[in-house]
Amino acid sequence: MSQTFKLNLLLIGLLVIVGLDQYTKWLVINHEPFNAMACLENPRICGKIELSQVFDLSMVWNRGISFGTLQSEGIFRWILFGFQGLIAGFFTLWYLIQKRMNQLDLEPIERRMTGFALVLVISGAVGNMIDRARFGAVVDFLDFSGLGFFPWVFNVADAAVTVGAALLILDFFLTWRKQRRAGEPLE
Repeated sequence: MSQTFKLNLLLIGLLVIVGLDQYTKWLVINHEPFNAMACLENPRICGKIELSQVFDLSMVWNRGISFGTLQSEGIFRWILFGFQGLIAGFFTLWYLIQKRMNQLDLEPIERRMTGFALVLVISGAVGNMIDRARFGAVVDFLDFSGLGFFPWVFNVADAAVTVGAALLILDFFLTWRKQRRAGEPLE
């Protein structure tokens, strides 16, 4: 995969995923029944649209990271923002400079799954960083709590990060299994 192709793929991924994420969040913020801006200060008045027994649209401001952990305000909001930026930056470097990473005995990105997974994680992180910088919290609205075992509310960016992380784990497992079958030393 050429460097130009990888850069174009990353930029397209960022445009599509961050664009879709920000557009859906804009729709939620500007849809009056959600009462988004008022509930930024008073979370008890956030709106909800019930769609089915399994899935609803529920306005939630998440001041933490995935699944509402590490809730933060004030200076900690910016520390969390910086931490997200470092993670996105690390994954971007991993994605873009495979030759240099190969010299450091780190695995280069040769498999499409790895590249796609990294684009998802980077794009999701950027989408949520935009919210954190603008509002001090991330807009979450996809609510599958009707399933009974999944109480979290999330957004497009969260889904991209989760799918990307799952693909990275799957890719690692498949590579490990291939090396084991080939009798190569496990790293």
